[in-house]
Amino acid sequence: MAKNEANNSALKIIPLGGLHEIGKNTCLFEYDDEIILLDAGLAFPTEAMHGVNIVLPDTTYLRENRHKIKGMIVTHGHEDHIGGIAFHLKQFDIPVIYGPRLAMAMLEGKLEEAGVRDRTEIRTVLPRDVVRIGKNFLVEYIRNTHSIADSFTVAIHTPLGVVIHTGDFKIDHTPVDGEKFDLQRLAEHGEKGVLCLLSDSTNAETPGFTPSERSVYPNLERVFSQATGRLFVTTFASSVHRINMILDIAKKQNRVVTVVGRSMLNLIAHARNLGYIKCEDNLLQPLHAVRNLPDERVLVLTTGSQGETMAAMTRIANKEHPHIKIRQGDTVVFSANPIPGNTIAVVNTIDKLMIQGAKVVYGRDKGIHVSGHGCQEEQKLMIALTRPKFFVPFHGEHRMLVKHAETAQSMGIPAENMIIIQNGDIVELTEDAIRVAGKVPSGIELVDTTSSGMVSAKVLQERQRMASEGIITIAAAIDWNGKLLAKPETHLRGVVTSVERSLLQTWVKQRIEEILTVRWSEFAPGGEAADIDWGGLQGTLERELQRSIRRELQCQPSVTLLMQIPDEPPVKVADGRRRRTRTAAQVAS
Repeated sequence: MAKNEANNSALKIIPLGGLHEIGKNTCLFEYDDEIILLDAGLAFPTEAMHGVNIVLPDTTYLRENRHKIKGMIVTHGHEDHIGGIAFHLKQFDIPVIYGPRLAMAMLEGKLEEAGVRDRTEIRTVLPRDVVRIGKNFLVEYIRNTHSIADSFTVAIHTPLGVVIHTGDFKIDHTPVDGEKFDLQRLAEHGEKGVLCLLSDSTNAETPGFTPSERSVYPNLERVFSQATGRLFVTTFASSVHRINMILDIAKKQNRVVTVVGRSMLNLIAHARNLGYIKCEDNLLQPLHAVRNLPDERVLVLTTGSQGETMAAMTRIANKEHPHIKIRQGDTVVFSANPIPGNTIAVVNTIDKLMIQGAKVVYGRDKGIHVSGHGCQEEQKLMIALTRPKFFVPFHGEHRMLVKHAETAQSMGIPAENMIIIQNGDIVELTEDAIRVAGKVPSGIELVDTTSSGMVSAKVLQERQRMASEGIITIAAAIDWNGKLLAKPETHLRGVVTSVERSLLQTWVKQRIEEILTVRWSEFAPGGEAADIDWGGLQGTLERELQRSIRRELQCQPSVTLLMQIPDEPPVKVADGRRRRTRTAAQVAS
């Protein structure tokens, strides 16, 4: 643990993700020799992360302390809270995971698909259930309201006192499913005494209250009624309440719904099985079954509200979907606002749909989306009900954390009783004080799901360099005496240069010959063929060529050397001379 001044008798709270960012929410609580995890989410890559599908927090600390892990608590089923669990289980065991029924149903499918279902035990919880994890942690699940069904705040009872982690929340007094926020239980904890509150900061900059999810219904109903042709609706796949409303309006307006997008299909299947989505079977039909229906009777519910590269709506907009093409007269409804970082991808998708003739309905002014996170007045109410001694703003970018801290101070929490932290900070909490006592590794881990492998920083840099500057490949054949057998072949891909290819090839040949003349003895000590360090020679040639080429061309392409060497060393004959047994074709790369 780097810079660790921690007190072993204190409660340690260590966020690995979710601070100074949106996504990959992951936090651990440690007391004595026990660790429990709260959520383990993922984030999605930026455009510069070529070939990366998923971004996870650095779990070095958890891997090093795997023997201390006693279990995990999950607050709800959004990907930025459960999407990393399957990947983590490939690196360390989690004895038991507790969470809401919907989140656990979604998680079980993920673990089965990843082949790690046997690495943990899944247990579901209901409102006000209390579970013990290890000797030091007693966790109570408190119903809250959010943009997904079955969402919870947790009260974590520790030897030092109660810590409340809000999870993602808003305070919706008229929830679509009728499951109201258990504010009474929060107040009871506040009456007894809350040591520390960790609270969702996502909408800390926004005054007032977040509107109820139910307020979207009449606006969606009006927009749907104005669509005269096919109707496409895209929203977050996990927005169970929104999906329920869309299905209800579709039934009222005599439309048949077909669902496109794997994550949407999976969520609806789980939610229907658990009773969170209720509709008649004949309302939902496969895509091929609606092709012969009149356009005004078709509603296509899709993923892709955030412009995700492989999501259904994005593929439709890019004319890449194998079964769906946009036609003049179609209406596309974006029932979601872009999350930070996705705005450009979303507006590009909207432009492409419009060019193809669709009417696109989007924007905050249309009232067809509301946030799942509470604004300033709801954050104040959370503080007023729990009355914490210490306060830590959680889940949000830096300006959001700062604003939330200001709100808490206006509610009477002293500045010295709150801290703004970063991923990896060790928050040390005692009955009398809160401080940052050290830091653990807190970077990111990149996953390429197409190869089921982690993408190292070096590999990512190479991909970025190839994407921005191109690649030069050089093939050279070298004999046992350190001489070129033929003129090297040089190939450029994506490289912009004014240098003629023939001139570059001549220059590359001269540079290789220079390096072999000066440094051959380093790799062939004693002159014995069997002792030649071909790997070391190739690495040196590649580095020197890369350095020289970048200097000459004034750009930064990747340089790869493919080196041919003889298959077998020459054998000595009686007079001491050498003759070759056969020639080479082996390529070392």
